[in-house]
Amino acid sequence: MTTGIIELRGLRVTGRHGVGEGERAVAQPFEVDLDLSLDVSGPAASDQVADTVDYGVVSQTVAAVVSNSSYHLLEALADAIASAVLNEPRCEQVTVTVRKLRPPVPLDLSTAGVRLTRSR
Repeated sequence: MTTGIIELRGLRVTGRHGVGEGERAVAQPFEVDLDLSLDVSGPAASDQVADTVDYGVVSQTVAAVVSNSSYHLLEALADAIASAVLNEPRCEQVTVTVRKLRPPVPLDLSTAGVRLTRSR
């Protein structure tokens, strides 16, 4: 077995997540990064997408979680994303980073985010 990581960076999706009602009233931009751990020996030998995790499908799954749900905390959103990604049978572990691109603080803060790792 050869463990590898598929990296997905900078998936931007709008969603309605946040503690305040105002944050959930109007969709705002979020950015998601993923590290998908899997056995890459099969796809490395076959060179076939059917033998690996299709990152296009994973991206669509993540976009659906962000845009079709509403959570107060980024931790809950990241956990929901991780659960959805781990439904992919070849993905053994996922690290999810979610960043709010317009954090509601009265300071010059470019992003606020959370990172979590979940395994099967």
